[in-house]
Formats: sequence, C-alpha cells, structure tokens
Amino acid sequence: MTTRPPVSAPPPVTSTDGTPADSGLQAGLKNRHLSMIAIGGVIGAGLFVGSGSGIAAAGPGILISYALVGILVVLVMRMLGEMAAANPTSGSFSAYADRALGRWAGFTIGWLYWFFWVVVLAVEATAGAKILAGWIPAVPQWGWALIVMVVLTASNLVSVSSYGEFEFWFAGIKVVAIAAFIVVGGLAIFGLLPGSDHPASGFSNLTAHGGFLPHGPGAILTGVLMVVFSFMGSEIVTLAAGESADPQGAVTKATNSVIWRIAVFYLGSILIVVSLLRWDDPAILKDGSYVAALSSIGIPHASQIMNAIVLTSVLSCLNSGLYTASRMAFSLARRSDAPASFGRTTKRGVPQAAILASVVFGFVAVAFNYLWPDTVFQFLLNSSGAIALFVWLVICFSQLRMRRIIERETPEKLVVRMWLYPYLTWATIALITFVLGYMLTDTADGGGRDQVVLSTLVALGVVVFALVRERVGRRKDTLISS
Repeated sequence: MTTRPPVSAPPPVTSTDGTPADSGLQAGLKNRHLSMIAIGGVIGAGLFVGSGSGIAAAGPGILISYALVGILVVLVMRMLGEMAAANPTSGSFSAYADRALGRWAGFTIGWLYWFFWVVVLAVEATAGAKILAGWIPAVPQWGWALIVMVVLTASNLVSVSSYGEFEFWFAGIKVVAIAAFIVVGGLAIFGLLPGSDHPASGFSNLTAHGGFLPHGPGAILTGVLMVVFSFMGSEIVTLAAGESADPQGAVTKATNSVIWRIAVFYLGSILIVVSLLRWDDPAILKDGSYVAALSSIGIPHASQIMNAIVLTSVLSCLNSGLYTASRMAFSLARRSDAPASFGRTTKRGVPQAAILASVVFGFVAVAFNYLWPDTVFQFLLNSSGAIALFVWLVICFSQLRMRRIIERETPEKLVVRMWLYPYLTWATIALITFVLGYMLTDTADGGGRDQVVLSTLVALGVVVFALVRERVGRRKDTLISS
C-alpha cells in the first residue's frame, strides 16, 4: 500500500453531479430517497424498544435527557454538514478526519465505524428474527436471521437505488407510525379521541406522581446514558449524499431539518407517552412504552401493531447498516486503507466486495450471538458501545481544522456554517467528554464503564496499528526513492 498526499493536499476532484470523479459510484439516489434516509436515520428501533427503561429511570424528566442528546446531535450534524456540503464523499467524517487530523485518524475512525455497524447488523438481525419467529414459529429463529440478511444483501448488491427504495418505504412506515401515534395520543390526552375511555388528563401526569424529576436532577444524566445511542445513524445521510444527483443540496437540507426531526419524532412522541401514562406505570417496562400507551387508550392488538413497526425499524437499520459499512469500507479502500478489492465497483456502481465482506462479518457476529451470547458477543457489544461518541468527537475536532482549510482554499463552498464557531464546537466536545466520563460511573455488568473501557482499548489498538503502518509505509517510500 502506498502513502497518500499530506493533509494540506487539495480535496478529491468531483464531477458535475458531485460524486467523486474517479470513485465508480453512481448517482442513483433520488431526492425522495435522501429525504427519507435523513428522516429515518434519527428513528431507530431503540426509540420504540429502549425508551421504557429511560422513562422508568428518570420519570418525565427523560424529556430533558432526550432534549440534551438531541441538541448534541444537532450540533454534531451541523459540523458534519458544513464539511459534507463543501466536499461530499462516501467516506464522510472518516475522509475529513484523514485530511484534517492525519491519516491515522481517518483510518482509525473509519474502521471503528465499520466495526460498529457490523455488530449492529447482528443485533438487528437477531431482533428481527425474534419477531418473525413469534409470528411464524415453523421457521427457526436463526433461519429468519439468515433470510433477512440474505434479502437485504441482495437488494444492496443490485444497485444503490434499490437500497434507497427499500429505505424510502421502511422510513416512510416509521414516520407515518410516529405521526399517527402523536395525533391519536394527543387527542386521547385531551379526551377528544372517539371510542376511547381514557380520561382527559392533559399534561397532569408530568408532575402528579412525585414531580417532574421524581428521582432528582441526577436522573437526567442517567437518562442521557440510556438514550444517547438511540440517536446513532443521523450521520448516514452524509455518506449517502455522495451517490445523489445534488449532494450539496441534500446535505444542506438534511442538516437544516435535523432540529424539527428530533423535536417531533423523539420529544413529541415521548411527551405523548409520559402524558398518557404515569411514569411509574408497570406496563411501561413490562410491555414497552409505546405498547403501554396504545393499550391505555384502547387500541386493539397494540402489541402486534408495535411489533410490526419495530420490525420495520429493524429492517431499516439493517438495510442502512449494511449500506453504511460497505461505503465506509469502499472509502477506506480508495484511500489505500483497506484491501483494494473493496474499492472496486460493478457496472451498476455497487462496491460488491465491500458489501460481501461486511455481510460475512455480520453473519459471523450473528453466529456469535447464538453460540456465545454472554461471552464473545457481549464483548463485541461492549467494545463497540462507545464508538458512537468517539465518532462524534472526531467530527468535532475535524471541523475545527477543516473550517480553516475550506476558508483558505474553497470559501465559496462554505454554504453550511457551524453556529458560533469555534465556541459551540468546543462546548460540544466538552459535553461529549462529560458523557464519556459519566459513563465510567455506571459499574453494572455490561454498563457504561465496560463500554468506555473496552471501546477505548479497541480504539487504541487500531490507532497503534495505523501509526505503525504509516511509519512502515514511509520507510518503504524512503527506500524506494533512494
């Protein structure tokens, strides 16, 4: 492998449609695809499945937890949008870290992000298989996991537009479901829902059962730890934009709309839940927050309805995870940081080898989940648990440097600007660092401390490998030139 130009080198040449001129990728994603990818990226299965634990831990104050993490995501996305609008690329933040911080940074965060999504593939495939096996028990759970992985792999191998079409409908179902939940729940809160005997409680449940913060202000931070990872995926649109006809416009639109997306889908729907039910209702933990809320207003078959919506979210996450992992592997290969075969595309503009390699490791992780769920797979989960926060930190530090590079070389491309630069960037870095530090106080088995420690050890291992590899490459170049 050869070394690449230094940090000050000009950005990759792009074609008239914004895709890298020599990438081999095709602009197969339409505006409607990117709109739904942007919306669906912030609605993960964790919102439906994991919110109940957060409500039980923080009470109605979980709204503040979601708001704090939402603000964090908005700021990170603004920084990423600034860099992506100026230079759309399939490597997104990994490519920007490569240029702004050094080759070791792009290599490290790129492979860590790939590792994160490969583990996510296993988690989501298992979750989807459980739901499908409950509906059709004749097919074993592992069989459903295999079927789901094969179908979505096939769709990704056909063309990028196939991925976009699947994600358009998956995300569309999630959006319609949450919008309907907010409307129906809002009517029930004020006693306006026909056929429902739910009392018109208004917003009294927010303060009537031990107050808005029944466990004290400290529970807000506990809630932050429980909800922060459900926001992972909002950055996918910046990777996908490189395969659209107007990447700059897509990134700008997605960045500008992230505020209302988080406000409506997260804060809006959670507000409905904690207004319909008292926060300590046992059904929230037993059945799940959304199922409990739907059942409280007399919606029949609420659990099956929610299972269908969760399955859609799982398939969406699987679809996007496979796409994201393969595009990151593709970008790494184009920068000589992964096997060269990962950087080659088919006639349809699909990085076939990168997709298949990601799927293979995904299948291996699924096997670990079935064979050694409490040992090997738990290690994979813990060692990837804090990577989301590491990615956000790298985005922040990259933006600090990239802003100056863009202003110096191509100021006309600075169409999206981070607010109050550099002060808000440093404030975001401080907040992420605080969250990582607070995670160290969570000493439960498989909790925050395990995730931070193991993720840090894995990250350090990749950094050391990257630095040694870079030094060896320089020595080889020196010997060749001499």
